[in-house]
Amino acid sequence: MSRPLFNWLEKRASGVLLHPTSLPSEFGIGTFNDHCRDFIDFLAASGFSYWQVCPMGPTGYGNSPYQSFSSFAGNPYLISLNELNAQQLLSQSILEDLKTLPSSFVDYGGLYLSKWPVLNAVYQRFVNENESIRPYGSFSSFKAKHAEWLDSFAYFQALKEHFNGASWIDWPSEIRDFEKAQKNKLRTELAEKIDAQKFYQYLFFGQWKQIREYANTRGIQIIGDVPIFVALDSSDVWQNRNLFQFETKKTKPKTVAGCPPDYFSEDGQLWGNPLYDWEAMEKDDYDWWAKRLKANFDLYDVVRIDHFRGFDSYWSIPYDSKTAKKGEWLEGPGLNFFETLKQKLESCKLIAEDLGELTDRVRELREDTGLPGMAILQFAFDGDSENLYLPHNHEANTVLYPGTHDNDTSLGWYKSAEEKTQDQVRRYYGVSGEELPWDFIRSAYRSVSKLAIIPFQDILSLGSEGRFNTPGKADGNWEWRYKPEQLENLRRETSPYLMNLAELYNR
Repeated sequence: MSRPLFNWLEKRASGVLLHPTSLPSEFGIGTFNDHCRDFIDFLAASGFSYWQVCPMGPTGYGNSPYQSFSSFAGNPYLISLNELNAQQLLSQSILEDLKTLPSSFVDYGGLYLSKWPVLNAVYQRFVNENESIRPYGSFSSFKAKHAEWLDSFAYFQALKEHFNGASWIDWPSEIRDFEKAQKNKLRTELAEKIDAQKFYQYLFFGQWKQIREYANTRGIQIIGDVPIFVALDSSDVWQNRNLFQFETKKTKPKTVAGCPPDYFSEDGQLWGNPLYDWEAMEKDDYDWWAKRLKANFDLYDVVRIDHFRGFDSYWSIPYDSKTAKKGEWLEGPGLNFFETLKQKLESCKLIAEDLGELTDRVRELREDTGLPGMAILQFAFDGDSENLYLPHNHEANTVLYPGTHDNDTSLGWYKSAEEKTQDQVRRYYGVSGEELPWDFIRSAYRSVSKLAIIPFQDILSLGSEGRFNTPGKADGNWEWRYKPEQLENLRRETSPYLMNLAELYNR
C-alpha cells in the first residue's frame, strides 16, 4: 500500500470546541476581546493544545456560520469595540445602544441594528483622520494583499445593502452578471460603502491575527472549519458561477446540496448550496479551492473540512425541491483533488468530517489521504458492540468528540435518550450516569484517538439549555453564550483536574 498523502496528526492532544460568538462581552456578542484572551489562558492552564471554532465568515439570515456571504472574508460582528476604543477609533458615547443587548445570548436582530452604525462611525473617523490611525498596519497594503477576493466581496456587500438585502439572483440583470456589474455606474456611486466594507475586513483580520498569535504563544493551536459547499447568496458564487452547476442562462442553480434522511432529520437536510462543477474546477487544477484553503491556513493552524464525503460522492437535489428526500448520489473529484492540493499548499493539516452513512469508497478515500476522521461518543450507544464510535473500536488517526456543534450537549442528549441507551452507557462505563458529561470527557481522554475535542458546554456540565445548533430548526440557533463567572469557576475548580487528565493520558 502506498504512503498516505497527509500524515500530520502524530501526538496525542486535547482541545475545546467553542465558537467566538459564545464568548462574553458587554456589546451583544462574543468578540476578539480580553475575554477571548482569558479563554485562551484557561485552555493553556488546563493542559489543552487546541481551540476549535466554527467558520468565522460573515453571516446573514439564519445566522449560520455554515452559510456565509464569503469563503474568504471574516464576520465583522466579531470585531472587538473595546479594542477600537483603545486605538482611539471610537468614543464610548456611541456604544449605548449596544450596551442594552443581552449578555446571556446573541440577539442577532438587535445586533444588526446596533453594531453596523458603530462600525460605520469607526470608518468615518478613520477616513477623517486621513488614516493617521493605523491600528493594524497599512490599510492600503491590506487591500492590495487581499484584492483578488476583497474587491468583489466588498462590492457584493455594498450591492446587497443597496438592494435592501436581496439575494444577488434577484438583482437587476445588469448587476446580477458579475462582469457587467464591474462596469456599472453603481460601482462608482457605492465607492465609499465598498471601501467601508474593506475596512471592516481590515479590522477583523488585524484583531484575529493578534488573537491567534496570543494563542500560539500560549501553546494553543487554532482549528478552523471549512464547509465543503458555499452559500448560494455569496460573493463566491456571484463571482465564479462558471465553477458551479448553474442553468445555461446562469440565473439559478440546476441542483443544490444536502444529505438524505439520517440521524438528524427524517426528511434529510436541504442545505440549498449550489453544487460544484467539478469538471470545470479540474481544468484549472482546483485553483479556487487552493486559494480558499490557503486563505484559511493563513487564519488557522488546522482546518476541518465539513462533509468530507462530498469529495467522493455528493447528494444532488433538484433546485425546487422542498425536502432532501428526492435526490441522487453523484461522483465527486476523489483522490485527485487532494493530490493536486498537496502540490499547491505548503501546509495542509486537514481534519475530515466523515460522519453519517459512509460507503467503503469514502473510507478508502480517507485512508488514502491519511487525514484524521471523526468519532462522536453520542453516536456510539445503539446497542451494537461493533459500533465504530464505541471507544474500544476507535482508531488512533481520529479526532474524538463527545458531540459537535450540531449535537445536544452530552447531558441533554443523555437525559432525552431512551432508557435502553442510558442503560448501555451506564453498563459500558460502569457509572451511575449522574456525571455523564465528565464520564464522556474521561472516556475521550482515555481513548486511543490521538486528538480529543471537548465542547465547552460539556466542561460546564450544561443540559440542553447550552445547545448551540439544532439542524432543521429555523430559529434559535447559534445564540448560546457563557458568562465570565462560569469561566472563572472552571479556572479555579476544574483546571487542575483537566491538567491532571492531560498528564495521566499523555494529552
